[in-house]
Amino acid sequence: MPHLIDSDEIDRLFREGFEHTAWRLESRRAYQVDYEGETYQRFLRGEEPARDPDRPWLVNMRRQTGAGKRVERVRLIDDPPTTYQRYGLTGVPAALEAGEDVRYLHRARSEEAALPAEDFWLFDSRYVALFHYEGDEPVGLELIEDPARVLRYCQVRDAAWHYAIPYREFALQVPSAM
Repeated sequence: MPHLIDSDEIDRLFREGFEHTAWRLESRRAYQVDYEGETYQRFLRGEEPARDPDRPWLVNMRRQTGAGKRVERVRLIDDPPTTYQRYGLTGVPAALEAGEDVRYLHRARSEEAALPAEDFWLFDSRYVALFHYEGDEPVGLELIEDPARVLRYCQVRDAAWHYAIPYREFALQVPSAM
């Protein structure tokens, strides 16, 4: 098992760990995120998920993008989208408002392009934070600084970004998330 960084180090990466770009590939069909518990349950009941615009992540994203940094992500999505993926669509407007650029890539297209089904953050094309899971439970991030391995993730980023569809365009193609 690789050395996994702790939550304090993960938080530091997003506060001060990148100078120019943070890029994410989200490949899982669902995530277990503690703070989403009630909003996800509201979504499942057909109610509008109550989202906090002052959630620490969004506050930090506004700060980072306000300083001229780019935060981008590509989410793989199934056809039809899973329930969790449809729920995820409801939170994107707040991320866009905070300055993130969120795009979607159909899983079938990702597989055609031979992209790995891995979740990771790529920072400044210099290092990678690779998510590790046990089942659906996240267990930590592996920090990768080896240039050859980082280059591979840069290539994944470039291919995924090339094929991905911006959120606003993608949302028009998906039946209502509610």
